[in-house]
Amino acid sequence: MTPRRIAVAGAGMAAARFAHQALSLAGPGELEITLYGREPHAPYNRALLTGVLAGRYGPAAPGLPTGGAVVRAGTEVTALDPAARTLRTATGETARYDALVLATGAAPLPPPAPAAPVADRRETNGRPAERHTPRRGVHVLRSLADAARLTEDVPLARRATVVGGGALGVDAARVLAERGLPVRLVHRAPHLMNRHLDAGAAAVVRRGLEAAGVTVTTGHEVTALLGGRRVTGLAFADGGRHATDLVVFAQGVRPRTRLARAAGLTVRDGVVVDDTLATSAPGVYAIGDCAEHRGVVHGRAEAAWAQADVLAARLSGARPDARHAGSPRYLRLSAGGLQIAAIGDCTGDDGPHTDSVHLADATRGTYKKLLLRGDRLVGAVLVGDLTGVADLTAVHERGEPLPRDPLHLLTTEGALQ
Repeated sequence: MTPRRIAVAGAGMAAARFAHQALSLAGPGELEITLYGREPHAPYNRALLTGVLAGRYGPAAPGLPTGGAVVRAGTEVTALDPAARTLRTATGETARYDALVLATGAAPLPPPAPAAPVADRRETNGRPAERHTPRRGVHVLRSLADAARLTEDVPLARRATVVGGGALGVDAARVLAERGLPVRLVHRAPHLMNRHLDAGAAAVVRRGLEAAGVTVTTGHEVTALLGGRRVTGLAFADGGRHATDLVVFAQGVRPRTRLARAAGLTVRDGVVVDDTLATSAPGVYAIGDCAEHRGVVHGRAEAAWAQADVLAARLSGARPDARHAGSPRYLRLSAGGLQIAAIGDCTGDDGPHTDSVHLADATRGTYKKLLLRGDRLVGAVLVGDLTGVADLTAVHERGEPLPRDPLHLLTTEGALQ
């Protein structure tokens, strides 16, 4: 029997999960899966990059299983021909496939441009002094190579700034403070982690960071880099400036869609897929951070894995009718002493048809909130104490009615078992 050839453009977390699940579900010799990756590494757990920066993991520690798939590291797919079912790689190789999975992930949003130069009459050998875009000291944190470069740069810096107060920015700021640097965390929204937390929960996170030595500045937008060959500071939209010689930009990501666009696939924010994870081209699918399902690009590992599981079930033949109905919003972050979980949507104000339950302890640094609509859980946020998070997650995912007194879900682990 000739195995079905499945090519995966990408070798990240979604790709590894898909390959592992599909090969475990398929019979011996039924599938031949090849992962083509941009990076020179086998698939690894990107969620552990701050752990690499902190020194808790070595460069190879976050590796992920692929179920025996062929991994072509450092071999990026650069072009597709969906009609011929072929792909071309950066090395000039052409390969055929029976099915193709786009798992190209997302790229960090680029840092802002350097500040416009002030009038400068200084000359060198009769020519105006050369100006450079700051290169040294400017970092993102999306890959093992990024983590390695940042790790090497930390001992050369005197002060660090993290731009972006989402989950990655909060974790990176804490780790840099642990490494002994004075750290400022700059976030343009009014409070930290505003996509996942309400203001009360964010205030607890802020106090935890400040206790760890991080100075937090919210409501400030970075507009430009300052400096010559190495960054010396940041310019803000209000005209203010901040001196720093190491900057980590954690302002979000953008789906990698160039490959799909060039092949003529339908792309909006991400590569558009239906409930079968199929794109607009026959035999081509998309999962993970590059995929847009029902108008949403999730950008979270849990959603990518859920999509990978559905597609693996379909393409392996184990459940050819499997469909992806969407992924609930969920975040869990363990950042040193900071324990954070957000389920569903708990960021907005209570509406006319919603109620909330709060449980806060300023002394212990804990905050818990349930947002309810009737007897259903709309969202929950827990900071400092994650007691009850497993039960709350299960209730939210299954859409089950809450018990008469939901407060005990915040105080007793396993109350629904």
